[in-house]
Amino acid sequence: MLRWLSGILCVLCLFPACRRTQEEASLAILFTGDVLLDRSIRPMAERRGTAWLFNNVTPVFRQADAVVINLECPLTTRTTPLNKRFIFRGEPEWAKDLRQVGITHAAIANNHTNDQGRQGLADTYQALHTSGITPLGYGYSMEEQLTPTVIRKKGIKVAVFNAVLFPLENWQYAEGQPDVCRPSIDRLTSRIRQYKAEHPSSFIVAVLHWGTEFQPHPHVQQRHYAHKLMQAGTDAIIGHHPHVVQPMEYINSRPVFYSLGNFVFDQSHPDCRKAVMALLRFKASGVQAKAIPIEIRQCKPQIIRKRMKTDKKHYLCPQRKPINPFHHEKSY
Repeated sequence: MLRWLSGILCVLCLFPACRRTQEEASLAILFTGDVLLDRSIRPMAERRGTAWLFNNVTPVFRQADAVVINLECPLTTRTTPLNKRFIFRGEPEWAKDLRQVGITHAAIANNHTNDQGRQGLADTYQALHTSGITPLGYGYSMEEQLTPTVIRKKGIKVAVFNAVLFPLENWQYAEGQPDVCRPSIDRLTSRIRQYKAEHPSSFIVAVLHWGTEFQPHPHVQQRHYAHKLMQAGTDAIIGHHPHVVQPMEYINSRPVFYSLGNFVFDQSHPDCRKAVMALLRFKASGVQAKAIPIEIRQCKPQIIRKRMKTDKKHYLCPQRKPINPFHHEKSY
């Protein structure tokens, strides 16, 4: 009898373990909008440390398996600016603080990591890499730039592509030189289709710098691109560049965040101080998406505890009229 009872207890004890295993078989990646470490934010970083800028969201960062920011400035000591309207620069040592708060990946395919030229861009890659942060969307050739970074956990694999989908100011493509990923939409979709065919069990996320600044809705071209990418095998799209939140929607049950807005930024227009973080949870059965509302106060992101309405076709941002970028802040 005792032997029989012991056997029953052993079997019962296995069920919670199985349940825990099933619950843990997921991979959670948190995405943020634009992070700027210059202009009026620079004195804060120098005085209080870069980690201080993130202290309101660090606990949430630490709950995710990976955290991906859009880094909106180069990290370099060089002052070799391009001939362009807005020029930014952060310090290379600040990358260690970014890693300290839980940031694991940085999208650098955008229109500002090249502000201090190609060597400044290369310095940025090196500063991030040395600090334990994986740069996305960088390389010396288009092939290298279109090679995704794969995030893994317990058999779940997520391939992350990062690209900017508009021309960069006073910047020419140079094969064999440091550059960010700037493919045509056809080349990007072709590469994603190829990757999906070669890795059918892998999820694919496209992190895109696209759209029009200060516009509350995606333009027709963005939505066309989103549909093409989904048809090619993309499982989720994360967008930034407009500096305001644009809608989230689902295409064939797969999430598209057209723009997350800012994150650590100093623009003062009220709509530029509303943002979201996108939490994507990958399981064998598919991807789940959650929008976490953010308010930017004195350049620092803070989570809004009040529930935000986000159904499949509901706009995350309630404002409807385009912002005049010259009313409060200039275009960045």
